[in-house]
Amino acid sequence: MNLTKFATMDPVLLFSLVNTKLRDDFNGDLDQLAAFYEVDKEALIARLASAGFDFLPEAGQFR
Repeated sequence: MNLTKFATMDPVLLFSLVNTKLRDDFNGDLDQLAAFYEVDKEALIARLASAGFDFLPEAGQFR
């Protein structure tokens, strides 16, 4: 998966990909995911928020 172009990805696909990676590879840690893929965490959160998805730290996923 390449998240470097997340700003232009379909937001529903992005939502699914990010949640899958958070669950399978990063134990819900968004900081680790952002560091691993070298993406701006705040920009990723904003992109998904613009599509109606919010990050829930206690759940370790976007909903």
